[in-house]
Amino acid sequence: MPLVAVFLIALWVACMYFGFLYGFPIVCALTLVAATLAGTGHYFLRAGRVLFPTTASGASPAVPGTGDEKRDPTYRQYLFSQGSLDWWQILRSAVPAIAEAARTAVSTVTRRLMTNVQGFFLFPVWLAVVAGLGLAVIPLAAVALAFTSAYALVVVAGMLVWVVCVLLLLGVEQVFMRARRILQTCPHPGCYARIALPEYACPTCGERHRRLTPNRDGAFRHVCRCGTRLPTAIVLGRFRLQAYCPVCERALPHRIGRARIEPLPFVGGPDAGKTTFMVLAINALHGVVKDARGRAGFVVQGDEMAFARFRRELRLGRVSKTTTAAPSATMVDITLPGSRTRSGNRILYLFDPSGEGFTGATQVEAMSYLAHGEAMLIVVDPFALPLVQESLSAAERQSLEAAGVVLSAEDPSDTFQRVRNELAARADGGRQKRVAVVVTKADLLRGTDVGRDADRLPAWFDGVGLGNMVRDLARTAGEVRYLASGLPADERAIGRLLAWLTGLPVTNGLSPNGSSPIEHGDEDMESDLSMADLRRPWAARKGGEGKAPISYRLFRWSIFGTSALLSAAALALLTLRAFSLLKGYIGA
Repeated sequence: MPLVAVFLIALWVACMYFGFLYGFPIVCALTLVAATLAGTGHYFLRAGRVLFPTTASGASPAVPGTGDEKRDPTYRQYLFSQGSLDWWQILRSAVPAIAEAARTAVSTVTRRLMTNVQGFFLFPVWLAVVAGLGLAVIPLAAVALAFTSAYALVVVAGMLVWVVCVLLLLGVEQVFMRARRILQTCPHPGCYARIALPEYACPTCGERHRRLTPNRDGAFRHVCRCGTRLPTAIVLGRFRLQAYCPVCERALPHRIGRARIEPLPFVGGPDAGKTTFMVLAINALHGVVKDARGRAGFVVQGDEMAFARFRRELRLGRVSKTTTAAPSATMVDITLPGSRTRSGNRILYLFDPSGEGFTGATQVEAMSYLAHGEAMLIVVDPFALPLVQESLSAAERQSLEAAGVVLSAEDPSDTFQRVRNELAARADGGRQKRVAVVVTKADLLRGTDVGRDADRLPAWFDGVGLGNMVRDLARTAGEVRYLASGLPADERAIGRLLAWLTGLPVTNGLSPNGSSPIEHGDEDMESDLSMADLRRPWAARKGGEGKAPISYRLFRWSIFGTSALLSAAALALLTLRAFSLLKGYIGA
């Protein structure tokens, strides 16, 4: 055998021996470490592209709801949608990239080491590289597991915090609503719906949010798709947003949910004087509130304008007749000092339908707002009572006709009975906490023989056919008060009656020092009662145009940081274990 061949065979045997004995473990270990670091780099590079950007767009876009029936136009809370999307996006981009990098490395090493005769001698090195790349699957799987564990850790911790916050907020809101006895209803005709949760408009873009409450869109804040952060509970300031009825989609009063709505229907037949008394009542109640150092104002501009017109007409001697059977409520927002701890927040819904609306059972049935309140004001036209009409002399009739009094054919007892039948359909049988009965036109009534004792209420009703009403109210109402009202009006008495009827915490309709709230006079008819917004509107805070919600960024950065720490810990343990084995192998 030629000497050269013997030499080559000996060299090949030596390369194989020393290559597998010493070179293979060292090269394999170094390849394993390099491949692990490279794979980890690929992994975190893709993770950084997904988790680091602050914009809503990017490798894993944050897409808000479209505002359809199923979703509000908000970004869903990160843990419930975006978290899983980010995790999957990282995996589906990182794993193929790592696999492609490994394939390229094997191809390159094979081409450079195994294509010529040198491959016979470098086979242990090539095999060590391939083995190292194959074994790198183990630490890379550990990195993936650490990354997934970081996701799971942040998600579980976030879920626990979310559950606690949601339950706490919902509980606090329920306690607040029950303690303040908050009632939310729609004031608009054709609706009058009782509302569990209004729709709220974003103050920036005007988008309606139907589920603005602690839920999967966020515990403390929902983020509108325009980027504006919205409070999810009344105690967090949700009442500062513009609210809308979810049934008819018309605007609701400011502070709904924060202040109790007090529906106050004015019940009375045609020409009973309901509108006149409502004007006097609003003016007198405003005086009570001012004297108690509170604030009151109309909710909408139209109510202010109508009130000003009615006051002008009242000074001329007659208020125009109401013609709407299903009225929109006249809304007055009231707050008194100390209302944070007392029931001094009220939004009054004053319903003044035309008297003709009470002349038939069908019309009364359409007044569904009667089912919501716990207070009612019955306006009795004494000259509509048959017994009073029969008792009037010819001279008295002429005098009343000259004063513009119309002798109505609608018996007030019939009007009351229709309303009573409608209320009886309620779950509580129509029981009212407070009922005020007001006899109007008392100044004219006192000038008749039958009305000389009209101020002795309710005893006077027994002699004019309303004794059954008095007894029915005594049986079905928590408390009943009576008042004979005429012109000029006793605004002190009216103010005291309305404060009691609406549940305002003022001392008998007086100021805390006991002084009378107002005295009748022309200057009071020119009071400064106007439209007022008693809330502080929500200051819209946006996260920036095209920015992802701040909660998304915080969660993403937390996940990246936690996964980096866990991955580093896993790699350190694997490295220490690998070098320990390698050292023991070489030492042996």
